[in-house]
Amino acid sequence: MGERALPRIGHGVDFHQLAEGRPLVLGGVEIPWHRGLVGHSDGDALLHAVADAILGALGLGDLGVHFPSSDPSLKGIASAELVSRVVADMSAAGYRVGNLDATVVAEAPRLAPHQSAMRARVAELLDAERERVNLKLTSTDGLGALGRGEGISATAVVLLEPQPA
Repeated sequence: MGERALPRIGHGVDFHQLAEGRPLVLGGVEIPWHRGLVGHSDGDALLHAVADAILGALGLGDLGVHFPSSDPSLKGIASAELVSRVVADMSAAGYRVGNLDATVVAEAPRLAPHQSAMRARVAELLDAERERVNLKLTSTDGLGALGRGEGISATAVVLLEPQPA
């Protein structure tokens, strides 16, 4: 008798510094603003947290193991591409997203006008129904480096469920 796959939970977190002259990409959506996130890739903290959560649920380490910043071929890569590769690994392992709950922490810019588009894009990248993806936005009310507008962070918790036969 074969072993039945069980649901798996993963958690991801990411932080990136903001800098002038870079595009701001969150959840695979470019947000008009004068500063963007610094990173070896496009710096999309939300997608990095999502990918890390999936890798964690699968027991496959973290984003840095699979996509090291020392790899010159990944310089400037869209984080959406990284998520697509992680989703392919998830599917190959026989899982799909049961649900995802993510939070972006940013003092500025105001992200609420982009929340629906970010949620839809994350769901699309995960090949999941929009209802399976929740996205929350918050600030630190001026506390710490994030509150001073020096960066943006994101967290994500994902429940993976076995794909139906």
